[in-house]
Amino acid sequence: MTRIELGLIGGAVFGTLAVLMMLPLHFPDKRAALTAAFLDRFAIGFVISVADVPGPPWAVGLGFGLLLSAPSALVTKAWAPILGIGAIGGGIIGLVVAYVGGR
Repeated sequence: MTRIELGLIGGAVFGTLAVLMMLPLHFPDKRAALTAAFLDRFAIGFVISVADVPGPPWAVGLGFGLLLSAPSALVTKAWAPILGIGAIGGGIIGLVVAYVGGR
């Protein structure tokens, strides 16, 4: 499996999980909120998979998860859940990429 394929799968899974977690919540524009959450988490999964950054895979994933979650956390002011989920998901994706992608 190529890194791009792994990134597409990882991003889609992480994005879908984020949307499922947000479904019970109420938003003024729920479609926009769910779409933004999916794209945000998809980007995390994809970037972690295709980036070639030295360091422990879990730490690279955690770093990208935090970095790419920061704009959404800043806009929504929901720091803990957005950064927490981004960090945990990024770390897990980093480990999966290392195990499956052979990093």
